Amino acid sequence: MDIAIIGGGAAAVGLLDALATHLPDAPGAVGAAGGIGTLTVFEPSPHLWRGRPYGPDLAAVLVNTPPALMSVRAGDRDHFAAWLGQRDADHVDHLLGQPLVPRALYGEYLVHCAEKAVAALGEQGHPVRVVRERVREVVVRPDARLVLRTDEGREYAADRVALCVGGGTPPDPYGLAGAAGFTADPYPLADSLDAIAASDDVTVLGSGLTAVDVVVALAARGYQGRISLLSRGGVLPYVWQRPTGRRPTHVTVERVAELRDTRGHLALTDLAGLLRAEMAEAGEDFDALAAHLRATRTDDPVERLRQQLAEVGDARIGRRVLQETAHSVGPYAWRLLREPDRAWLRRHLRTAASVVSPMVPVNASVLLRLADSGQLTVSSGVRAVESANGRFRIRDADGERTASALVNAVNAAPQAVPAGARHLVDSLTHAGLATPHPAGGVVPTDPRLHVVGDLAGGGPFLTSSIAGVAAQAARVAGVLGR
Repeated sequence: MDIAIIGGGAAAVGLLDALATHLPDAPGAVGAAGGIGTLTVFEPSPHLWRGRPYGPDLAAVLVNTPPALMSVRAGDRDHFAAWLGQRDADHVDHLLGQPLVPRALYGEYLVHCAEKAVAALGEQGHPVRVVRERVREVVVRPDARLVLRTDEGREYAADRVALCVGGGTPPDPYGLAGAAGFTADPYPLADSLDAIAASDDVTVLGSGLTAVDVVVALAARGYQGRISLLSRGGVLPYVWQRPTGRRPTHVTVERVAELRDTRGHLALTDLAGLLRAEMAEAGEDFDALAAHLRATRTDDPVERLRQQLAEVGDARIGRRVLQETAHSVGPYAWRLLREPDRAWLRRHLRTAASVVSPMVPVNASVLLRLADSGQLTVSSGVRAVESANGRFRIRDADGERTASALVNAVNAAPQAVPAGARHLVDSLTHAGLATPHPAGGVVPTDPRLHVVGDLAGGGPFLTSSIAGVAAQAARVAGVLGR
């Protein structure tokens, strides 16, 4: 059984690691038709195994998550920390009490894991080859084998295909592509920020984690001009709190399954009840947390940032439980929720994303310093952005102004199809191997196709975390290894 893996980023690394970890040593010992044969990974980018986010970049561009949630091996929260070893002392966020490494260094971890998995699979009789080409389409041959055609016109046959193409690329909501001074995709920041002069007024479209990266990178390069974060809601990510080591006992997959089995369905109120029980056990007020969350879109973003930085060491567990279980329990619970509850959550995507995908305290400190000095502002209510006479005309809730440089930090919607994979996804649909999901992404309709990562249709309304991708990869590896 020959397997093709389309994409060579974190999802592919997780899948290779899971296969190498769980397959028997003897060649031909798994699968129906002689076991797993050759694995072929297709990846055209120059930064194999790193994906778009973790290529070479500025040292100031950090991983936004503590090490325990960045392990590419499902079920092993210490895997990344063990690889990091004594180097963690060089990258400690002293407010968080955790090492937060540059994204480029995390990319080295991905490369290490991939190369180790490739070597292990080869020793087990499952050779891995890498083809540095983009797969343009997948078709079904008359003999029912799958054929992958690349942009270069070459063809490769496979019995199973794993789609690991990563998340969507930044959208261009105002049609500014090609305009002078417009940065369509900020990564890698080491390259994109070179075009910004010291005297430019910079507007950053978006106010999420990518926008935070842009601001921190500008500050690290000594930029002295004005910076404005511009979005519809003006909502900044929350700030990570220091880990306590406490693990949830009520908001768990097991308790969610019990509720589903007892009642025959799962409602959002059931999940709220589990969180209420978790907080009550710790002597905390669920209603106070709910009120705090509801105020996310109306509070002054800078004052909320100030408050959250002051609460990094706060002992209350409410936000911590939400942040952990949104990624560990959320994918399972999402599939059990009724559609009205899913629709309600989608309407509150911006608040949910800001809570469960927080910024790290060291970055929050930079933003607060720039805001207090007047260099950084956070604006909301964006209505229009136009390119005119070599500048950008911006209309938002505060009126009209201009900027000389515009950086696009608008995050793609969860389950968005990357621009480079649209023709591929269309071919999968045409071949009857997959169907688009109404909420985004694709759903396999043929058992020979598997999806790992954010493109998996029917998944949570939030962008997949590394931990979530690793869990998906382990499940797919289990199917391929049977």
